[in-house]
Amino acid sequence: MSVTADRTEPTFDPTTVRASARDWVGLVVLALAVLLISIDATVLDLALPFVSEDLAPSSTQLLWIIDVYSFVLAGLLVTMGTLGDRIGRRRLLLIGAAGFGLASVLAAFSVNPEMLIAARALQGVTGATLMPATLGLIRTTFVNPRQRTAAIGVWGAMAGGGAAAGPLVGGWLLEHFWWGSVFLIAIPVMLVLLVFGPMVIREAKDPNPGRFDLVSSGLSMLAMVPLVYALKESVVHGPSLTLTVVALVGAGAACAFVRRQRSLEHPMIDLSLFGNRSFSTAVLTNLLGVFALAGVLFFGSQYLQLVLGNAPLRAGLLMLPGMVMSMITPLLAAWLVRRWSAGTVLSAGLVASAIGAAMLIGLRADGGAGLFVLGFTFVGAGIGIAITLTSDLVVSAVEPERAGAASAVSETAYELGIALGVAILGSVVLAIFRTGLDVSALSGEESHVAQDTLGGAVAVAQSSSESVGSALLESAQHAFVGGMHVAAVATAIILVANAVLVHRMMRTR
Repeated sequence: MSVTADRTEPTFDPTTVRASARDWVGLVVLALAVLLISIDATVLDLALPFVSEDLAPSSTQLLWIIDVYSFVLAGLLVTMGTLGDRIGRRRLLLIGAAGFGLASVLAAFSVNPEMLIAARALQGVTGATLMPATLGLIRTTFVNPRQRTAAIGVWGAMAGGGAAAGPLVGGWLLEHFWWGSVFLIAIPVMLVLLVFGPMVIREAKDPNPGRFDLVSSGLSMLAMVPLVYALKESVVHGPSLTLTVVALVGAGAACAFVRRQRSLEHPMIDLSLFGNRSFSTAVLTNLLGVFALAGVLFFGSQYLQLVLGNAPLRAGLLMLPGMVMSMITPLLAAWLVRRWSAGTVLSAGLVASAIGAAMLIGLRADGGAGLFVLGFTFVGAGIGIAITLTSDLVVSAVEPERAGAASAVSETAYELGIALGVAILGSVVLAIFRTGLDVSALSGEESHVAQDTLGGAVAVAQSSSESVGSALLESAQHAFVGGMHVAAVATAIILVANAVLVHRMMRTR
């Protein structure tokens, strides 16, 4: 697939190149990094009620505890992907692994919301080195297209496996230890990566990378963070002059970044890639698919615990079928694309996820765990296919020496999707929750706490008299479920629209 004018076609037949046993062992070690990031993302969703109780964050702080990791990570992915192409992707991977472990320790022992937000930001900085490095190393290690698709399927399966293990491991830890223990599971995984990575992972870099562009790096960060921040805060608090100025700063930086990339001989991102329909559609689909999954995880974990009253471990078990499907379908995708076009398989997966999201409209405050399990299973199955195929399409669009920069684009969309899913869908749920919450019997201080989050409302209900607490709890649970219904409808519509786009833009095999 030729997407740039200066691309040199290989002088060998890539289908004849086979990966060695060492390469497949290296894939397992690389997948550990993906496993860690996936576990870290989903395990925090279950810990939110405990974080709310212990650190008492405001609703904005609670969203930032989740969002800041993805915001920082998304802002730095392109920079780190390009840096890995220059200094070596394995070297950057090992540096990031050590930093991520240290940041996880800081997060585990945070004593206030501000410290936890800062630790999560540091996790984002170091985590930005892991994802593009792993996908870039897979691209250069597995030259054979069929083996590469299978390897990316394993990569995607480990991402799904981490998401599946997160609720279970997190549920068990939360029932036996304090909430900070969920961050310490990163330590043994990082140690394995640091010990065995140099032995089995081959180093890879761009032999002629050009000069590292600090200006482009700064512009990419200056564009990403203000735009996402302005969007998130506008959804939560409504538009304002300050947020408009912030958004304009981000938009201006984005325009400057694009103009600079077009003028450079060695740009950080080759914008001509987006002229390829498969590449651009894959990046957008990656973003929207993860957007849906992150939003469902955010409000689903709170629904299972704070509305239906499940313990963390049981809530994790109820999420397990959906997470397992997101682990199985990436492996299945590598088999399906041998029989049907990638566009057909991808659009079918998105439709399956849309059906699952639509099922969540039937959830009730007094029951619906079985319906949630079924709907979330459909969502997980479809998104698992989407993440694998879009990642494969992106890294296949460039020559191996530039795989880090290309995979960084894919991972930027992935992390931005997580951030926007939590920010937008989570904010929609909370906005409707506040509108429907009855706080007429509460004092001013109690009213403020109850309206901040569902966890705050539950805490106020438990500390109030029986009559007031019972009425408040019922009001809070019904209001939260009402917000979930609106978010589920929006998610289903977005996924169907994405499926139609994929079908039109990727008709060929």
